Amino acid sequence: MTPLEEIREDYLAMHGALDEPSIDAHLTGRELEVREMTRDVVSREVAPRARQADIDGEFPTHGVQALADAGLMGLVFPRELGGTGDTNVAYATAMEEITAACGSTSLVFMTQMHAAYPILKFGRDALAKQWIPGLLDGSIYGSLAITEPNAGSDVSGLRTRAVHDPAASGYHINGSKTFITTGDRAGVIVCFATTDRSKGRKGIGAFIVDGSQAEVRHGVPFHKLGMRASSTAEVFFDDAFVPEDAVLGGEGAGWRVVMQSVVKSRISAAAQGVGLARAAYARTLHTLRSVSPGRIPDEQLFVLGTLRGRLAQGRLMLITAARHVDENAEVPTGLIGMMKQSCTDLGWEVAAECARILGPLGDLADVGVERCLRDAKVTQIYDGTNEIQRLLIGREINQITAAPKQEESV
Repeated sequence: MTPLEEIREDYLAMHGALDEPSIDAHLTGRELEVREMTRDVVSREVAPRARQADIDGEFPTHGVQALADAGLMGLVFPRELGGTGDTNVAYATAMEEITAACGSTSLVFMTQMHAAYPILKFGRDALAKQWIPGLLDGSIYGSLAITEPNAGSDVSGLRTRAVHDPAASGYHINGSKTFITTGDRAGVIVCFATTDRSKGRKGIGAFIVDGSQAEVRHGVPFHKLGMRASSTAEVFFDDAFVPEDAVLGGEGAGWRVVMQSVVKSRISAAAQGVGLARAAYARTLHTLRSVSPGRIPDEQLFVLGTLRGRLAQGRLMLITAARHVDENAEVPTGLIGMMKQSCTDLGWEVAAECARILGPLGDLADVGVERCLRDAKVTQIYDGTNEIQRLLIGREINQITAAPKQEESV
C-alpha cells in the first residue's frame, strides 16, 4: 500500500467510525448518498494532499477539479445549468466532509457557489448561462467582492464607485477590494459598488464583472494564518466596464442581493466550523488510541465525551437551519446568525481543546489538529463576524420580546 493509499484508508476509518446514526436519521437517502460520494472523492483526491498543500501554500486545483468532475460543485443549482438540484442540507453535508479533510479546498469550493448563486437568483437567463456552467465545472474561478480597506461588515460604507454611461449602455467601476477569496485568479467577479453614496444602502449595486479584462487587476495572494492553500487577494477596478444587463436585480438592488446571498454563504461557514471540529476530534482520537492502545485515560475520555456531545449539537443545528432554508421562503435572520456563530465557534473551541489535551502532540503538523485550529479562526470572521451575528440575534430577541402596542382607547 502506498503512503497516499494509507492516508485514504486512515481517513475513511477515522471519519466513518464517527458517524452518529441518530443524527444521520435526519438526512434523506439522497443526502446520505451525497455524503458518501463526497467522502469517497475527498479521501482519494483531497485528504492525501491537504497537509503538503498547507505547508506549500499551493492552490488546491486538483482537489477542486475532482469535486467538480464528480458533479458536487453544483449541488444547489438546476440541472440545465450543470447542477444536480439537491437540497441545502445535501450541500452542507458535502461541505462538512470537504472541510474535515482540507479547509483550504472547502473555501475555494464554497466560493464557486457563492459567486454563482447571486447570478442564478438575480441575473437574467442569458447571464446565468454565460457564467454558471463554468463555475460549476471548474473551468472558471469566481469571487464575491464586498470587503474594502475601510468597509467590511458595513456594506453601506463602500467606496468603490459604479458610474452609469448611457452612451455605452453600461457602467464604469473604479475602486479596490481586499481579502477577496480567489481574487488573484477570478474570471468572474460579483462586485458590490455604490452608484450614489447619498442613498446609503439603496445606492448599492451588484455588478457581474468579467475578471479577464485589462481594467481589472488581481493582487498577489496574502500570507495567512490558516486556509493557506486557498488564495486571498486584493482586486483593483480601473474603469472596468459592466454592461447594463450584467447588473443583478437592477440598479440599487445590491443590499437585497447581499442579504439573500449571505444565507447561503453562512451555511457554508457553519458547515466549515462543524467539519473542522469533527476533523480535530477525529485526529485527536486517532492519536490518543495510537499512544494508549489499551485504553484512553479517563481524564482524556471526559473531554472527548464533552466534545462528542458538542459535535452532535453542532451538526443538528447545521442540518436544522439548512432544512429550514430548503422548506421556507422566509428565513429568520436570528436562525442563520445562531447557526453561523455557534458552528464556527464550535470549530475553534473544539480544535483548541483537542490541542490542549494532546499536549506537545497537539502542536505537531503530522497530527493535524494545529491546522484545524488555524483554519477555524477565519470562519469566525468572514461571512459576517460572529460579533455581528450576536448583534443580529440580539436584535431579533428584542423584536420577539417587545411588548405589544396598546390600542388607543376610543
